[in-house]
Amino acid sequence: METTAAEFFLALINIVFLDLILAGDNAIVIGLAARNLPQETQKKAIIYGTGGAVILRIIATILVVWLLNIPWLLLVGGILLIGIAYKLMTDNNSDHNNIKAGKSLGAAIRTIIVADAAMGLDNVIAVAGAAKHNVILVALGLLISVPIVVWGSTLFIKLINRFPWIIYVGSAVLAYTASSMITEEKHFSGYFEGHLLIKYLFIAAIILGVLTAGHLKKRSAKRQHTSSGS
Repeated sequence: METTAAEFFLALINIVFLDLILAGDNAIVIGLAARNLPQETQKKAIIYGTGGAVILRIIATILVVWLLNIPWLLLVGGILLIGIAYKLMTDNNSDHNNIKAGKSLGAAIRTIIVADAAMGLDNVIAVAGAAKHNVILVALGLLISVPIVVWGSTLFIKLINRFPWIIYVGSAVLAYTASSMITEEKHFSGYFEGHLLIKYLFIAAIILGVLTAGHLKKRSAKRQHTSSGS
């Protein structure tokens, strides 16, 4: 399927944004894993650990892009991504007590790579869905976004804390990617392509459903927290 330059760059922007919005935890892990090392060694641990994580992430995403060609896996991936979009809104991402600080450069690098691989499923599925089977987009998106995560992670986390609506935008983009994946599933694509209004209504309903459910869950959690604290 031919991709225009505009579609390519829009998809690339989408991938970079998804990587950034989902990378808060990964940035925290990087900091925690390297916190006990001397300052000059910390930089090496972050660079080498992140480099290893990026290579692993690119391989995993390309594998998922290939797997999404298998019948029904676009549907499964889309459903998983809807769950991730909801989780993004409702998680407070505050529990990182199980991340041990490395006492040596090698230990810190291993911790960063292993923790990133364990926590990177959401990124992999989201990027694979947004890439529309384009491996170049996967590699470019990760190569652009990962350095931003490593060197600008603190700033980005502060931005999210200061402007909570960024999380809503991120969840909406994830829900859009998820619903688009479902409409592109081979068993459904013929129907949706023939009924564009139904396709866009379906996508809008998924986005609205995720944002509404997430917002209600956040309000409920806030009320419980307020009542338990009083």
